[in-house]
Amino acid sequence: MSDSTESLARKMGTAGDLQSVVRTMKAVAASSITQYERAVLALDDYFQTVQLGLLACLRELEPAARLVQAKGRDSGAIIAVVFGSDQGLVGQFNDVMAQFVVHTLSDRPAHPTVWTVGERIRSHLAITNLRLAQKFTLPGSIGAITTLVGQILVEIETLREKGQIAQVDVFHNSPQHGSLYSPVCQRLLPLDEVWERALTAMTWPGPSLPEVMNGDGQTLQAFVREYLFVSLFRACAESLASENASRLAAMQRAEKNIDELLDGLNHAFHRLRQSGIDEELFDVIAGFELLHPST
Repeated sequence: MSDSTESLARKMGTAGDLQSVVRTMKAVAASSITQYERAVLALDDYFQTVQLGLLACLRELEPAARLVQAKGRDSGAIIAVVFGSDQGLVGQFNDVMAQFVVHTLSDRPAHPTVWTVGERIRSHLAITNLRLAQKFTLPGSIGAITTLVGQILVEIETLREKGQIAQVDVFHNSPQHGSLYSPVCQRLLPLDEVWERALTAMTWPGPSLPEVMNGDGQTLQAFVREYLFVSLFRACAESLASENASRLAAMQRAEKNIDELLDGLNHAFHRLRQSGIDEELFDVIAGFELLHPST
């Protein structure tokens, strides 16, 4: 009996320690979600401003609009930038993204090259037939996203200058109302006629149309750089928000399972203790009756 109660006590202590870890991780994930969601919301107004700047340039500087098209887009490579996670305990986060990437790219006539952001998603895609190339470390904070985006844009621009890139698609999980997240694919490059038509269909939010200074295309190029930067920054922030939402949900499930386990261990421990007490009482009563038999 003693060994059994000691074993249950050890299990209860281990479960209690694990419960404390899970609660801490849950609190960290909840805090991180808020941080990244605020970053995404803060980008919305700026992204709209960048789009309006591009709209003004494309309406006034039509010849310069050709500058935004990727060099060699008919013969270069197709790049897929895939955001995943560097850490575990995120549920189906990487599995969902890997399945979405494989399904989406299977319909492409050319074989794309995949750039991964995060070790976990890379390991998931390594067992597929996709061709993996560049890999990037996922940032652990809002401030580190800028460095990551800069690294990706440098790699893209290097290939563009050599005419070795035709298209860039960005895959990431995005927070959704009514569910934790859903995988999405965004066309980053080329900024071609289809992109221009969609942009010029926007309505200018004012009665007077703007006048673009420096009509040599430099203003347009500056807005294009900001457009690419904000697009990648927002994709990374949304992916990190989704990752922490998935981790929070996983921790909530783990906490519920631990609570149920602790409840079961507590019941078993008390039953075992009560059984031992009852046996001792029966032994005392039996001994008393042997010493003092009734007449």
